[in-house]
Amino acid sequence: MQDYSLELVVAHYHENLNWLRKVPPGIRKVIYSKAGTLHSTPCTALPNVGREAHTYLHHLVTHYDSLADFAVFCQGKPFDHAFDFHHSLRAFAAGKLPEVPFQWLGHIIDTDTQDGQLFREWSKNATGEELDLAGFHQNLFGTSGPEDFPFVLGAQFVVARELVQRQPLAFYERALELAANYPNAAHCYERMWDRIFGVEGIDRDWLAGRKTVYLKQIKKTV
Repeated sequence: MQDYSLELVVAHYHENLNWLRKVPPGIRKVIYSKAGTLHSTPCTALPNVGREAHTYLHHLVTHYDSLADFAVFCQGKPFDHAFDFHHSLRAFAAGKLPEVPFQWLGHIIDTDTQDGQLFREWSKNATGEELDLAGFHQNLFGTSGPEDFPFVLGAQFVVARELVQRQPLAFYERALELAANYPNAAHCYERMWDRIFGVEGIDRDWLAGRKTVYLKQIKKTV
């Protein structure tokens, strides 16, 4: 029997959640839906604002004093960015936890600049909308932050409770407000979840100046 608690926090919109049936029984599932209540899956309905970042921060704020020892945060369909997501969950449930208190879950490292160059050139950003990462960082932390932000695509990660609670509840309450009101806040958060918890989730020495790294061969998922 595992001597630590595990929870899976899912930010759902319209995705099919049948994959949750394969989640190991030792992991508590917490589902938030921005598409209303679900008939087949117990969930908490949230207003459709702020994408997955708002969902994650809502969970951190409302469960700050009752978080599991380790929490996995993911999208309603996690496999687009982490095709072996089930493998990771099984490993965590079997005691093979990350050696660090924060770990990205995904297969592609990318890097954005303070003025959001990567976001502006993103194929799904047809209008070339801005992403003011420096301004967002200033609002949340009081500084413009680093010159660039390496991150793993998909906004999915596992984090230890002790790391989360190094930041006071008031910090996450302010972050939640930003998630709902700052332009493109979810895309800003995607690029700096590690910094939210006060760590650098990717070793810059290991990156050695690389801006994009494929950690595993990408597979198609069904």
